[in-house]
Formats: sequence, C-alpha cells, structure tokens
Amino acid sequence: MTLTTPRPRQEVAALADQLLAAWLKREGRDEPPPGTAGLPAERLRLGERVLLDRDFGELREVPGGYLRRRLRTPAPHGTDQLTLTVASAGPDGPSWVRLEAEQLASAPGLRAGGRVPVPELARQLLPLLDASDGPVRIGDTPRVVRPAGVEALIDELCDPDRTLPVVVASLPPATTTAAWLEDTGRQLTRQLTGLAALYLLDHEALPLFNVALEYHKVYGGAVRTYLPEVDPASRADGGRHPVLPRHRIEEDVRRAAALLAREPGRLAAELPLPAQLAAVPVYQPPAEPSPEAAGAAHRSVDRAERQARADELQRVRHSLHRSRRRERMLLAVGEEQRTALRRANAQVQVLSGRLCTARPSDGSPVSFGELVGRFGEFPLLEFTGDQKEALALDGQCDGTGWARLTWEGLTALQEYAAAAVRGEAHGDFKQWCEHTPDGCHRFPPRKAVRGESRTVESHTKWKRERMLPVPECVDSSRRAFMGAHLRIGGGRTAPRLHYLDDCSGSGRIYVGYIGLHLTNTRTN
Repeated sequence: MTLTTPRPRQEVAALADQLLAAWLKREGRDEPPPGTAGLPAERLRLGERVLLDRDFGELREVPGGYLRRRLRTPAPHGTDQLTLTVASAGPDGPSWVRLEAEQLASAPGLRAGGRVPVPELARQLLPLLDASDGPVRIGDTPRVVRPAGVEALIDELCDPDRTLPVVVASLPPATTTAAWLEDTGRQLTRQLTGLAALYLLDHEALPLFNVALEYHKVYGGAVRTYLPEVDPASRADGGRHPVLPRHRIEEDVRRAAALLAREPGRLAAELPLPAQLAAVPVYQPPAEPSPEAAGAAHRSVDRAERQARADELQRVRHSLHRSRRRERMLLAVGEEQRTALRRANAQVQVLSGRLCTARPSDGSPVSFGELVGRFGEFPLLEFTGDQKEALALDGQCDGTGWARLTWEGLTALQEYAAAAVRGEAHGDFKQWCEHTPDGCHRFPPRKAVRGESRTVESHTKWKRERMLPVPECVDSSRRAFMGAHLRIGGGRTAPRLHYLDDCSGSGRIYVGYIGLHLTNTRTN
C-alpha cells in the first residue's frame, strides 16, 4: 500500500515499531531493542530465521529523509518479507508511507506460496495514520454514504489526483446497512486494506448515485470498483470499472473477496512511486566481517546494480501508466465516434420518416424506427428488448398513431421515474397516471396496467413470453417477469409496451418489449 499521512516520519516509524514488537512478542519471538541513533543501518536477529533490518538516511536527488523497517520471518515454502518505508521532505511535515508484503522462495528457481495475504501490520497501522490518497480518505472499513454524501463521493471518483481504486457497494433490497456490514462487508473487503477507499451506499443514496452516474451505476447488492480517472459522461469508460454481482458474492464470499482484491492489487504493484519514495535508496545491510577493501568494493558494486534495477522498474511503471492513459483516451475517442454515428443514423431515420408523412406538431416520432433511435432522450428508461418487434409495427395500418401513443407513454414513464428516484412519486405508475401532477404529460390511466391476469401468470408458456431481458445486477438470470404494461391503441389485441419499474433499486425503468400483443386468452 502507498498512502500519505499528516504524521511526521519519526512518529509513523515509532507506531510501526510498537506494533511489530507486540506482534513478535505474541509469536514468541525476541522483542527488538530501541533504535540506535548513531547507526544508519542495523540488522537484528530475533530468533531462528527472524531478521529485522532498520535504517534511515537522506533521500537521493530531492530534499528530505526516510526511515525503513524490513522484517523477515520463516514461512512454509520460503520466507515472508514485510518492508515499511516512510519518507518526507522534512522531519515535521506530512509523510509518504509504503508497506510491501512479499513471499520469497527458499531457493533460486523455486516459486513461493500463493497469494500474499494482507499483513496484520497493515490492519493495525492504517486506522492510526489518518491516511489518504490525494483527496480520498483511506480507511480499513466501508464508510456508509447517505443522500447528503453522494455528491462528495462522485467528486472523489472523478478527482484527477486520485491514484487508488474506490470500491462502492450497494445494499441488496430489504437488507439493512448494519446487517450488510456485519454479515458481508467485513469478509468481502478484508483483502482491500490499504489498497482502496471503501464505501457503502444506503437505500436512499443509491438511486441518487445511479441517476448522476448513468454509465457507471451499481445496484442490486453488487459491488463496483472505480479505477482512477472516471469519466462520467463516457459510456465506453463505464466498461473499464469492473462489477462484482450479488450472486457471485452470495455463492462464495471468500472467493468474491479474492476477485474484488485482484484489480486493486495489480494497480498497487504497477503504479509509479511518488517522487519522495522513489528517491529512497535501495537497502544496504550492515557490513559483515570481511577483508575491508574487497568487501567494500563488492558491496558498492552490488548496491549500484540493485539501485539501477530499482530505477529501471520505476521507469517501466511510468511507461506502463502512460500507455494505459493513452489506451483510455483512444477508447473515449472511439466511443465519441460511435455516438456520432448513432446520432447520424437516427437523423437519417427522422428524415426518412418525413418523406412518408408530416411530423405531428408536438414533435412525436412518426415511426417506431424513429422512436427506437430517439430512446436516448429518456435518461431514466432503458430499452432491453428486441428492436425487431417494435420496428415490425411500422408495417401495420395504424403504425404512426401507435408510435405517437407509445412516445406519450414513454414520456410519462420518464417523468414518473424522475419523481420516483427523488421519493416524490407517491405510488406506482398507475397512480401517477390517475393523479398526474400539474405540468407533467398525462397518459390515460385505463391504458396503464399494473400486471397480467392470474390466468396469464399461471400459464407456463405465456409467463415465459413475459420473462424479458434486464441487466445482471437486477436479476442474476438476466430475465425478469414484466407483467406491468401499457396498452398501445384500442382493443385487447392491440400492441403492448411491457416494463419493469426498478426506481427503488437501480433508479431506472426497463422496457423489455414493444410490439404486437403477447399471447393470452384473446390471441392465437
């Protein structure tokens, strides 16, 4: 982990020394003696295969100093090595802190054990540091975000000075904040200590967050990892921030925790070191008894080689960081071009429709082809269905009237959704139509149906027709029953628009079907 703290480096080192001494005592090892100010480097043997190295000195090429602790203890397949480095420009100012945990193989050519766990020192030291990553506070447990804190969280996600991931969890429906933190949160985030900022959106904050971040949502009990440099206006950027769905978490929390820690761990290893930490010289252990001239020359060459490798690794990290930024920029440019192409295609459809018939005076689409192309005008509605079913309606005798009525229904749904995510809808869409607020578009209440009949819901084939697509975070099967629908046109066999109201979860309404009436007792 690499973080900043307002504490001076001597204070951080003293805290770490206390924690290391207490841990060694619990493990039955010798406790290290107090540091000797006159020795810039010393090696302490605290038991069989237990070594503690301590050193301090000046930074290279930049003003400031550093303190370092390196502890080696035996492990089943080699040696566990823990290195704490604290660097600062002055003795009393804020400090950079870096903690590295490694597993060293017992012999050349052999591989050490598996994944390196988060060291106990990180869990104990982090709460004492008041640590941060640029504008983001880094703690050891998720912080609960309520509606008043949504804007500040979004500012942190988009801040260009952030270098570590921000992991944001959403509460599953009907789950309390305290229950999630106790039953799931503690296990799920245990391997993220010091590697990411951790947040939990409560039920009231969740829809506000998702409305603000249209392409970067999290909901339904899922957890999302927001990498640095979030672009909230870019659909392409949304795919860069991985989502861990609820069903993966509930299947195996321990495995989900390992998956969640994978990307922050990779990022922590690849990030270039801050200038002060990069200026810390490589460790040089104290001289062992040997002929002075030959020993000094050998140590000097060895240290120069190790320093050259460390500097080269820093250059590689910088190069990789620049390459990833260029990749993100190219992806954003490509998405802008695809968006422009989609808009051009929609304009072509509009112009084609005008050749066939005059546009209604209210600006409604004259065809379902145009309607589908303009679906983006409804930011809280998402069309998940098959466009072919909707486009087929353009070949019907009353296609233009149906398209206009469908547009009126979508407009009313959008206004209802906007009120629902603010907690101001006071009921479902049917009630909204029955008591439409002044200034909002009215849709006939008799054409807004809450659900299908009991006969349809109990009929296997008919119910399956109404199991329509939704995102994985809404339902792990990617299907949900959409009994609620709008009647498009007159008669019981006229077209239908089926939808799922998820304003209380993801803050959106999913339209899974626009087309001819699905099968029921009056169709064949």
